[in-house]
Amino acid sequence: MMNAHRRSKQPEQVRQQLLAVTGALAAEAGLAGLTLDAVAAAAGVSKGGLLHHFPNKAALIDGLFARLLSEFEAAVEAAMACDVEPVGRYSRAYVAVCFDLDQDAAGAGWRVLTIALLAEPALKGRWQAFVTKKAERHAETDGSAGCLAARFAADGLWLADMLGSHRLEPPERQALKARLMALTTA
Repeated sequence: MMNAHRRSKQPEQVRQQLLAVTGALAAEAGLAGLTLDAVAAAAGVSKGGLLHHFPNKAALIDGLFARLLSEFEAAVEAAMACDVEPVGRYSRAYVAVCFDLDQDAAGAGWRVLTIALLAEPALKGRWQAFVTKKAERHAETDGSAGCLAARFAADGLWLADMLGSHRLEPPERQALKARLMALTTA
């Protein structure tokens, strides 16, 4: 009996590859131009293999959103771990991560999903739940008007970065970041 060569199954690796390809293709073509066939081909899996992990395009987009949200949360937690001052710690970390989003690899994925986030009720609900949970968790240390204003301003910068609507030179960007950070200490 012959042993046929078989590729070892690594479902989590395949899933992550599908999400990475989805983010890259969506950044190029937008969500409207994203097709399951294109994702499967670019990831080197069959369409059936893709459908095993994500039964439809909405599930694929939801998976990408969940991945990016998890990465965002991890980045905020990592920034918080480096800050010894508890008052405003969450808000400073949130501001720092938002300022860096357009500069890192996740920025392309967020650019595409920001538009979907505004239009898609399920994604919008997940983002709202995330923000609410974090605000409640950090209400004692980050409930001041200054902390809230800093996070709102960071959201505005994030949206401007994603849409490409405003261009700040690095010195202006750093000055704005410093001003927002200062708001979190009161």
